[in-house]
Amino acid sequence: MNIKLIAIGKTDNKALQSLIDDYTKRLSFYIKFDLDIIPDIKNVKNLSESQQKEKEGELILAKITPTDQLILLDENGKNFSSVGFSEELQKKMNSGVKTLVFVIGGPYGFSETVYGKAQGKISLSLMTFSHQMVRLFFIEQLYRGFTILRNEPYHHQ
Repeated sequence: MNIKLIAIGKTDNKALQSLIDDYTKRLSFYIKFDLDIIPDIKNVKNLSESQQKEKEGELILAKITPTDQLILLDENGKNFSSVGFSEELQKKMNSGVKTLVFVIGGPYGFSETVYGKAQGKISLSLMTFSHQMVRLFFIEQLYRGFTILRNEPYHHQ
C-alpha cells in the first residue's frame, strides 16, 4: 500500500519543516509515502469562503485517481487512539487498498464535492491546530502507527 498526504499551502516555518522531513524519512522505512503540497490559491481576498473551498477542492480532486481511497482530516471525523489508528492502517493494508490518500484542507475545510468523494473522515483532536502543525502531527502518527504494528519500542502504553 502507498500512502499520500495532500495539504494546501507550503510550510514556511523551518523548524516545523525540519521535523516533517525527519518523520517523512523515518516513515519511508515502513511504507511508500508522499507528501503532496498544493500551492496556496492566489488572490483569496477576492473570493468568498465557499469559492475558496471550491477552488481548493478542484485542486485536491485533480491529485487523486478513481482507485485511491480518500480520507479527510476533518474536525467532525472519527477519533482514534494511536493504537486504534495503527489497527485501522492494518485493516486498510489487509483490504488491498493500493493508495490511501489523506487530505488536510484549507482554512475553511473542504468543498461539498470533496466530502462527496471521501470514503472517511478522521479527527486528530477536538482542538484546532494550524494547518502546518497538523502535517507534523499526522505524519508522526503514521510513523507511530507503523512502529506499533511492528512492536517496536517507539510507542509506550
